[in-house]
Amino acid sequence: MENVSREVAGALLGIGAVKVSMDPPFQWVSGIKSPVYCDNRMMISHVDERQLVVDAFKELLAGKDFDCIGGTATAAIPWAAFLAQELGKPMIYIRPKKKEHGAGKQIEGDLKAGSKVVIIEDLISTGGSSVKAAEAVQEEGGCEVTDVLAIVTWEMGKSKVAFEEAGLALTTLTGFTDLIGLAEERGDITAEQAASIHKFKEDPAGWWEAVS
Repeated sequence: MENVSREVAGALLGIGAVKVSMDPPFQWVSGIKSPVYCDNRMMISHVDERQLVVDAFKELLAGKDFDCIGGTATAAIPWAAFLAQELGKPMIYIRPKKKEHGAGKQIEGDLKAGSKVVIIEDLISTGGSSVKAAEAVQEEGGCEVTDVLAIVTWEMGKSKVAFEEAGLALTTLTGFTDLIGLAEERGDITAEQAASIHKFKEDPAGWWEAVS
């Protein structure tokens, strides 16, 4: 997957999906302040780059035993749809939390009890949202989550622990190291910016306080 990782990283950089801002930084849902932001959603508008991701996911799933593809709302819904259509598999999507009206469901679609489900994510930061999505599939759907696949991981230690504790197998197409390394190679960011971004990876929660 090394070549795929650089290809996907190059595709993201090529369409301008990776953005750097040191001051002010980007703020994630988790509250972490980050010097870098990766907008994978942009890829759904670029046909060749979109197909690269879908083909890479298909390769990861070749030979695996699963019944259904689930996308996390909202960013991974298109990817789950593209993949489910190409593979001829049923699809669901998983909300961050249960609806407060109607049937009060967290999972949308027709998920059969006992199904083996692959969850698609767009980006892994702390891993919390993926674990919650898997728990919903396991508890509300009475199903088994066989794999979690994502386009990008920030390679945080916290996410590794979260997946290990939840007993979930995570595979990603590319990650922080290749994205930032390739961005520096291409001249998209300076060596000084790259160094600061690497410090962020070492201590995501404390990075902004240390540099501000």
